[in-house]
This record gives sequence, structure tokens and C-alpha cells, in this order.
Amino acid sequence: MESILFLRVVKTIVGLLGIFGNSLVCVVIYKVPFMHSLTNALIFNQAAVDLFGSVVLLLASNIPVPDPLPNTPAGWILCRIWIGNLFLWGAFSASTLNLLSVTMERFFAIVFPFRHTRFFTRRLVIILTVGSWVVGIAEQGVYIAVVQDFVDGRCFFESSSRTRPIGTVFIILQFFVPVFLMFLAYIAIIYVLVRSAKRVGVQPHVATASGTEAETGPVPHRVESQGGSLLRAGRNTFKTLLIVTISYFICWAPNSIIFFLFNLGWPLDFTSVSYIISVSLVAVNSCINPVIYGIKYKRFRQGLRKLFGLGVNVDLTSIIV
Repeated sequence: MESILFLRVVKTIVGLLGIFGNSLVCVVIYKVPFMHSLTNALIFNQAAVDLFGSVVLLLASNIPVPDPLPNTPAGWILCRIWIGNLFLWGAFSASTLNLLSVTMERFFAIVFPFRHTRFFTRRLVIILTVGSWVVGIAEQGVYIAVVQDFVDGRCFFESSSRTRPIGTVFIILQFFVPVFLMFLAYIAIIYVLVRSAKRVGVQPHVATASGTEAETGPVPHRVESQGGSLLRAGRNTFKTLLIVTISYFICWAPNSIIFFLFNLGWPLDFTSVSYIISVSLVAVNSCINPVIYGIKYKRFRQGLRKLFGLGVNVDLTSIIV
């Protein structure tokens, strides 16, 4: 159970909101046929991971554990898995990996559209979704095995010259590397979208019999309208996921930087205001994405209306992007 009252209250509220919001996202994507796309499959997995994390967050913050633990194999398992927050931080790690997968899928869809259709198959998406769970929990398990000790019924986090280099490498791989890759991907996506917007905005011309150019009639205008609609749909999905990524960075950066400095030797007070705020922000990240989808993701709002029988006019071009 969370010993700091403020964190316990925050985690309980966030856990409840995360369970409701992420469950709603999963139901909408699963139940509404026009939400069935590769991009939304990855978004579904993102919501499923955050839902699992929210459940664990709620339980871990409110279920007390024996103190001291029984000096038995059961006590050892409780220390390494439950008190060490294997499933909670494993879910957070899986969420990071899946967010990277979503970003890379949008990167290929917008920057390399022809390669995207050949490369991002249903099989690859399944591998990415399952892999995010397996790798996220496994890497957290390895880290906990190194830093979490159980001696004579006492479960404690070991910080020493042996564990700190491992912690430094761990936070670099878990946070800084994915953020750097997502940053590069979004720079490329923005460049391509800006270039595409300029191209679509130019009225096409065709040569006349006299060799001069004239503006095209209704057919080219229709093609331009479809291109502009596709571009707008792609930009809507891109903007939504960009906001999701920015919120992830804002929520995770303080705790990751604090943890990184701690492993470099910086003294850390685990009851300090800065640390409590950083942990609270990490918890908030598990419930904020459904809010972003509801505000910014047009297709999700359409799916939500469809689910509750409110009626919706679906833009077919938004479905294929």
C-alpha cells in the first residue's frame, strides 16, 4: 500500500479514471467496425496496456502487505513481484514501447506510404502488440532482479555502485532512446505533411491543343478535393498521436531525469515534493490518453457516437488513412 497519503489519493483517482477511460477506448475500437484499422489496433493495445496499469496502480496503492514479510518463498515472490511493482512498471514500459510502435507506423504511413502497405501487415502489428507486453514486463523483471533485495523478511531497494550503472543504462533504454526516435520520426512527418499541403493546395493545370496550359475542369478538381480530404484525415490522426507523445514526455520526463541523476550519484529524497510530483505525473499518463482521443481524434468521436446510437456521418477517406 502507498505510504504517502497524497500519492495514495492521486493514484487511486488516476486508477479509477484510467480504468473507465481506457475501457471505453477499447470498447469503441472493438465494437465499431469502421474503427478496425492497423493504426487503431495499436491504439487499442495502448489503451489495454494503460487499462492494465490503471488496475494494478489502484490495487497496489490500496492493498496492504505484511510487514515484515514472511521469510519464505512466498515472501520472496511478494517482494520481487508486488512490492517491486513488476506489473505496474512493466505496464508503463510496455506503454512506452507501444507508443513507439504507433509513431513508427504513422512515420511509414506518411513518409513511405508505398512501403507501409507492404511492411505494416496484420502479422507485424500482432508481433508489435504482443512484443510490447513481453519486452516491457521482461525488462522490468530483469531490473527488479538486480535492484530489489529480500533479506530476513525485509524487502528493500538496493542502491549501490553495482546497481547504479545498471539503472543508468535502464533509464536510457526505457525513456531517452524511445523519445529520441519518436522526436526524429515526428520531424520527418511534419516535413512531409507541410510539403504535401503545399502540393495539394496548388490548382493542377493541363496543356491545351495550342500548347498553352489551362485550369482543369470538374474531374481534376474532384481529385484535388479527395487529396485534400486524405491529407486532412492523416493530419488529424497525426496531431492526435503527436499530442499523446507530448503528454507522455511531459508526464515521464521529470521522474526519468530524477531517476537518471539519482543513478549518477545525486542524493534523492523519496519523500520530497519534486519526487512525489514526478511520480504523480507518471501515474496521470495512464489515464490522459482517452481524454486526448475524445478532444482531438475525430474518428474516435465518431465511433463513440456510433456506439451509443447517436448517429454519425463517416468520412470514408478518414477510414483508409
